[in-house]
Amino acid sequence: MTAPGIPNEFALSTACFGARLPNVQDQVFAAVGMGFRRIELGRSDAPPDMSGLEEARGETGIEVVGLVAGCRDVVAPDMVASQLGSLDEDRRKRAVNSLRRHARLALEYKCRRVIVRGSQVENAGLKQRARAFDTEVVEKGLTLDLCERLAPFVQEVQQEGQAQVQQLCRSLHEVMAAFPDIQFALEPGRGIDDLLGYDAMGWVLDDLSRQGLGYWHDVGRIHLRERHGLPSQADWLDAYGSRMTGVHLQDAADHEVGLPIGSGQVDFKQLVDAVPRRAERVVDVHHSHGRIEILTSVRNLLALGF
Repeated sequence: MTAPGIPNEFALSTACFGARLPNVQDQVFAAVGMGFRRIELGRSDAPPDMSGLEEARGETGIEVVGLVAGCRDVVAPDMVASQLGSLDEDRRKRAVNSLRRHARLALEYKCRRVIVRGSQVENAGLKQRARAFDTEVVEKGLTLDLCERLAPFVQEVQQEGQAQVQQLCRSLHEVMAAFPDIQFALEPGRGIDDLLGYDAMGWVLDDLSRQGLGYWHDVGRIHLRERHGLPSQADWLDAYGSRMTGVHLQDAADHEVGLPIGSGQVDFKQLVDAVPRRAERVVDVHHSHGRIEILTSVRNLLALGF
């Protein structure tokens, strides 16, 4: 027998479906069947066919509460959506145009929130060293020596990437000014060579505070950073929690994000009081997990007091 859904106030990322359900209408009905009344349009290897969204909305009352920039593009390591801070003006303009397109789509889908996730560092040497660190983590694990070498490397990325951070602010300001009815939020990326480290996130949020740029917390990605000896979940929540507009809820282990809630290493109890009540709570487990794991995640979150 199919497990019944639990009526809840969480949103479900459509990224949880992967390519299993290629049409958003099917995704909506599946989400509602699990007790969700809110969805986020997340990134997927194969963006779904959006036909039928209005019909599904009318039949179910589903609300689209967020759209991740790049969700209408095929996921790739060098995604246009992550190049808003590029020093190459043509590349930066393509990224700005992509973000504009996603903002227009958000309005079309009656969604008022766009999440911008991560921004790539362009220094080839830093990218190569970051990949070497990733390989070492997989082969040798998170040794004390490795963690001690990672912290100064991330600081170097922050310092070397300041010009790109300025370009990122410029790009965001340009798009935010063109779409005053959209609330934009910035989310850190996964890689240790991502521009949006702990310090850089603060620089961008401060620079665009008057424009209303919000912070979007990613539990899994921040956990990976913490396991690498970088600022912890508590550090990020203390620094940026007051500006948080939403959170992606997923569990994580040493090398893996997107795990069902309760199956990894994340201490979700510390998040209960730290996440503002106004913040959107989005269940965002990897698409390799199915209905049972999503329902289990909801049960565990409710049991924790979310």
